[in-house]
Amino acid sequence: MSTAKLKIDLDALVTNWRSLDAKTNCETAAVVKANGYGLDAGRVGKALANAGARNFFVAAAEEGVALRRAIGEGPGISVFSGHMDGDTKLLKEFHLTPMLNSLDQLLRHFEALPGHPFGIQLDTGMNRLGMEAGEWAAVAEIALGQGPVLLMSHLACADDPNHPMNAHQLQVFHELTDGIEVPRSLAATGGLLLGPKYHFDLCRPGIGLYGGAPYSDAMPVVTLDLPVIQVRDVLAGETVGYSNAWTAKRDARVATVAAGYADGLIRAMGNGGIRAFAGKTPCPVVGRVSMDLITIDVTDLDDVPATLTLINEKQTVDVVADAAGTIGYEILTSMGHRYARTYKG
Repeated sequence: MSTAKLKIDLDALVTNWRSLDAKTNCETAAVVKANGYGLDAGRVGKALANAGARNFFVAAAEEGVALRRAIGEGPGISVFSGHMDGDTKLLKEFHLTPMLNSLDQLLRHFEALPGHPFGIQLDTGMNRLGMEAGEWAAVAEIALGQGPVLLMSHLACADDPNHPMNAHQLQVFHELTDGIEVPRSLAATGGLLLGPKYHFDLCRPGIGLYGGAPYSDAMPVVTLDLPVIQVRDVLAGETVGYSNAWTAKRDARVATVAAGYADGLIRAMGNGGIRAFAGKTPCPVVGRVSMDLITIDVTDLDDVPATLTLINEKQTVDVVADAAGTIGYEILTSMGHRYARTYKG
């Protein structure tokens, strides 16, 4: 079998949610957008709901529909993109709560779904989604009269605890929401880790659930095993891969494994940036990552196993991401459809 195997530990994911929840005195929701960060929102959502999560966040209404079908009625599902044109039927039939982010969305929602639950997004400085202070001041009385279930914003620099933007956004959020008797939410994973003053009534961790930074105490959730297709001897001075990107400095043995950038293993992580593991023994990736194949120097192994592990507790998604000049989010959400996925828990 030449299909790489992606093992997903739902027990570890639940442990991460419980550990983050234990750091707060408020409700802890769960973000399962982008198909549960690439790990299957249905399975992720069921595991977290069984563990006690009562509110979930997705990016778009269509994601909310898929999640609702998986977890059933009961838990709340909020939609970050709000009430977009064409969403009305989905929001109503699948009991989704849009996080409205503009005057246009407010008007659309109040006209199309009067009495249907909604939240409001406020922009505190990220300049991405949400109403700015002036717009909010103009519509707050009307919006609050319709009974929003949540006021929320999003931190731009929470992965850097010392960044002054964190305190600035916290202050702005207070200015926009203090005195309003509506639950509030500002913190995702990074904000949750900044401490209680960022927690308000609800935190909504995402990447930390899946084993990613900035939650350094997270249990690893994914393991990626790559099948070895061929092992060949390479003489000192010979090259491997496209553009002769790696030259053997000694007589070497090179294993070719079945995975590549078509599977979300970004081209930039090749040629020594990361390692594969035979048990506990690291073996450097050499040459360029190609579409379907990666080459690995296995010279120092006595025996080459049938598979080599690229992501594990030693080399996490964040280590792999650093080698590629990106972030763990991109690695997780790019995991290819060719992987044979297995789930624990």
